[in-house]
Amino acid sequence: MPSKIDARLAELGITLVDPPAPEANYVPFVVSGSMVYVSGQVSRGPDGVITGKLGAGTSVEAGAAAAATCAHQLLARLRTACGGDLDRVRRVVKLTGFVNSAPDFTQQPQVMNGCSDVLVAVLGEAGRHARSAVGMAALPLGAVIEVEGVFEIA
Repeated sequence: MPSKIDARLAELGITLVDPPAPEANYVPFVVSGSMVYVSGQVSRGPDGVITGKLGAGTSVEAGAAAAATCAHQLLARLRTACGGDLDRVRRVVKLTGFVNSAPDFTQQPQVMNGCSDVLVAVLGEAGRHARSAVGMAALPLGAVIEVEGVFEIA
């Protein structure tokens, strides 16, 4: 029988794909007690990293769509941290979004909504979280956005 969260993912048409292994000297997540700290996940689609700069050719809507891919990757990492059972997730505690932004771009929160909206849609009230959304001059691989997260699990 599928878990409640797996059923919700299917209902929303979301398929979680395991993100690639880190290529640098870090781990994808750390579990400490009931907390899971997930390393930053860059915007990634089926064809690889989603690149661009907000306020310089990339729209807020495209940025939010890229942020949604970060949510999918956060959930995939979290699923691994939970031994395959996303029903163990008690709460999304905090997200930090780094948005690849032109110097005068100020709509980072609207871009980050793409990630937040997915987590709330999938996890309900447990998906509501504290959050920061900040502009960056550049991100790894030219990614549109990178999001890291802190989660509480059972």
